[in-house]
Amino acid sequence: MRIAQVAPLAEAVPPRLYGGTERVVSWLAEELVIQGQDVTLFASGDSRSSAKLVAAAPEALRLAGIRDHTASTLVMLDAVRRRADEFDIIHFHVDLLQFPLFKDLLPKCVTTLHGRLDLPDFHPIFRAFPDMPLVSISDAQRRPLPPVNWLSTIHHGLPEKLYRFGKGPGGYLAFLGRISPEKRPDRAIEIAKRTGVPLKIAAKVDAADRDYFACTIRPLLDHPLVDFIGEIDDAKKGEFLSGASALLFPIDWPEPFGLVMIEAMACGTPVIAWAEGSVSEVIDHGLSGMIVSSLEEAVEAVGQVHRLDRRAVRDCFEMRFTASRMAADYIVTFGRMLDRHRPAPKPPTSSLVLPPSYQEAHGMATGAGANPLQSA
Repeated sequence: MRIAQVAPLAEAVPPRLYGGTERVVSWLAEELVIQGQDVTLFASGDSRSSAKLVAAAPEALRLAGIRDHTASTLVMLDAVRRRADEFDIIHFHVDLLQFPLFKDLLPKCVTTLHGRLDLPDFHPIFRAFPDMPLVSISDAQRRPLPPVNWLSTIHHGLPEKLYRFGKGPGGYLAFLGRISPEKRPDRAIEIAKRTGVPLKIAAKVDAADRDYFACTIRPLLDHPLVDFIGEIDDAKKGEFLSGASALLFPIDWPEPFGLVMIEAMACGTPVIAWAEGSVSEVIDHGLSGMIVSSLEEAVEAVGQVHRLDRRAVRDCFEMRFTASRMAADYIVTFGRMLDRHRPAPKPPTSSLVLPPSYQEAHGMATGAGANPLQSA
């Protein structure tokens, strides 16, 4: 199949630092190439890929200091539109702007929704374009939307060898990702204080969350058990996660997937996560982690998590959350799209020739050019 992957322009593919969607797009594009697909990637010019890269912007917009990505994204979508005939499938990872622009090309278009869908601000476009083919990254992500054209749920996956198994020798709890109210780093800090177990926080602070960080989180960092590291890259992430006794995922929102959970699992690190959003789809309670509903349950889980077999945690990752499985799921979905819109085969033309004696007996035309199946 000739597949276009259309990535967000906020980060490079893969991102240098934080960037969950761009990271998933990178893993997917690489694995699709490995599995024999012809892949073209529309992304920022500083991206790196085995696919054919089309530079839709010179560099990642966030690190270039560009806050509003709408204009650059529309220019990219126009470039994709002009080349649409070159692709069997156009796979979008850019939320909503493509809905009206590609409404006449729906048989070859599909959008994976990577963000939260519980905010009513975005629902009008789903009502206006209910036929746009969509992929969800968890079943939980689907619940808030009005009726739309869901093709499948495909959980994220990451390369099997990206992170190495670790035995958790660091003796600390880990918080990884982004500082924001819905991620609840304040809960992670409180868990560390109540259990007496050190906490390392490796997280970025977006411009939108600077006030929250300054007013709510920064005052909590002045504690001997809390170590704020800041934003880290993939190379440091593996060591950070594999050394932890557990990853804390104390979210307070309907998490669409939670990539950091499977990154921890790839390192053999169990996850202590709040029962929100996709958590129950990703974590096997008592096997790859502990699902909790309160601070008290989280504190208790910290005392029990050492009983979990870290090899079994890694096995859960290998069985369910590899990039090869993710790409295979997408190939199946793409194939179904193409089959659904492939023209039905024409019935074979009959080659039956009736003998002249039969034609004469039944008053049928004979001679050169006569139709042997048409009455005279």
